[in-house]
Amino acid sequence: MNSREPNPPVAPSGLPLYRRTSTQRPSYDPELVQPMREELTRLGVEELLTPEAVEAAIARKGTALWFVNSVCGCAAGAARPALALALAHPRLPEHVVTVFAGMEHEAVARARDHFRPYPPSSPQIALVKDGELLRTWQRQDIEGREAPALARSLTAAFDELC
Repeated sequence: MNSREPNPPVAPSGLPLYRRTSTQRPSYDPELVQPMREELTRLGVEELLTPEAVEAAIARKGTALWFVNSVCGCAAGAARPALALALAHPRLPEHVVTVFAGMEHEAVARARDHFRPYPPSSPQIALVKDGELLRTWQRQDIEGREAPALARSLTAAFDELC
């Protein structure tokens, strides 16, 4: 990025692909990250870009799967593919949302506030019901696992808790 603040990239719809909610710059080039975002949004996962969007999503009734997306290899090799597999399961959470670590810093921080006492992790997956954290998968639960095995863990939680 150059020294002046660029305008956010614009989608074909004319809407910004991301919104800056603070003066803190994203950690990654938005063009690099866009395909990683689209892996989830193509599946119907709702992207939360602001702290206000996070609060509105956590306030929803019902079960929700929260996905902290990341540029790391375990997100690419296991977490995102596992989510894609899990979303084909007959029993699903009512809501599936995502924030992107290193991009919308304030939204990610607000989401992680709801995952306490677990420390921040990228990637991270959480299952929440009526705003209450039920289960989480931290990086150490994801890294080194094959996507089908992680998907089975997610769908077992869906069967039990959704």
